[in-house]
Amino acid sequence: MTYQNILFEELEAGIHLLTVNRPKALNALNAETLDEIAAALARVGQDPAARVLLVTGAGDKAFVAGADIAQMQAFDSARAQAFSERGNRTFRAIELLPVPAIALVNGYALGGGCELAMACDWAIASERALFGQPEVNLGVVAGFGGTQRLPRLVGRSLAMELLTTGRLVKADEALRIGLVTQVVAPEQLRDKGLELARTIAAKGPAAVRLTKQIVQRGQDMDLVNACQQEAFAFGLCCATEDQKEGMQAFLDKRPAKFHGR
Repeated sequence: MTYQNILFEELEAGIHLLTVNRPKALNALNAETLDEIAAALARVGQDPAARVLLVTGAGDKAFVAGADIAQMQAFDSARAQAFSERGNRTFRAIELLPVPAIALVNGYALGGGCELAMACDWAIASERALFGQPEVNLGVVAGFGGTQRLPRLVGRSLAMELLTTGRLVKADEALRIGLVTQVVAPEQLRDKGLELARTIAAKGPAAVRLTKQIVQRGQDMDLVNACQQEAFAFGLCCATEDQKEGMQAFLDKRPAKFHGR
């Protein structure tokens, strides 16, 4: 597939990078960009050799500055709802990927950009990153999952404050409240993401995939049933060659060599 609004590449074996590539529009998300993101996600999901997806924005000004207001301004109610549903389907597809998705936030992550980062499994931020859900300034609510993912990440009270005031959050506060897991210098962001991706890619592939799956499923289950899902996944891992290799390598005091079998 030829992309007009994103870049999609395999940096190293199993490590994919998706870059929202509309720097003149501060990487704003229009319908076409969402469709291209969805297509790239489908490719990752169908690739048995995939290990990690990194998600970022082109340039140093914006990760994604939001949804494309120029496109949305003329929406009626039906078109607005359809656009919101399109974004929600795309971002849910990130959560349902079989491999971890890590956002590398390199500037403005506002509205749809903040929602994109939250849909990833976690985010690393540049010191210049700026997060927020300022949709109320435009007379609308967050439309790509912000009202649901933000409370789950930072708690209901703080999420309500941010969603109803439109207050923006700098990188240091984003780290403190749990919106990101690390803050690094801007020039180190990509290298830090790649370093982390390599670490994950070196682990047992089935174990990593199952870990993501049961964490995602368990969030919407009671503890007893969620732990049962974990036990089932543990059993599945112990039917793999990688489990035998991993445990034998531990006993032999050597690095494990996983093959995804």
